[in-house]
Amino acid sequence: MNAQEIIRSIEAEQLKSNLPDIYVGDTVKVGVKIKEGDKYRVQPYEGVVIAKRNGGINETITVRRVFQGVGVERVFLLHSPRIESIKVIRRGKVRRAKLYYLRDRVGKATRIKQRFDRAL
Repeated sequence: MNAQEIIRSIEAEQLKSNLPDIYVGDTVKVGVKIKEGDKYRVQPYEGVVIAKRNGGINETITVRRVFQGVGVERVFLLHSPRIESIKVIRRGKVRRAKLYYLRDRVGKATRIKQRFDRAL
């Protein structure tokens, strides 16, 4: 067995199988494990998926939300043990793969039409 096969087999063990189908434009709620002292708690982070990249173990999503008038973006590694859960709140109807243009928009201009042809 060569090195690449060993790496692939280890990565396959780490892959999560219970992830929902996530598309760019969706509004998601990500439960992130946060360590406080010696305890862990789950903090929800809700926002719009503006980018998705890679595949396999390195798959990431970029989630954007506006908090107190400031746009905050976080990149989540989907198969990370720090991600407790991902729930799709609503599906978005978009026509491009990356929604970086939302960074320049403010208020109601950032709204995304809802999509009803895909199940939640």
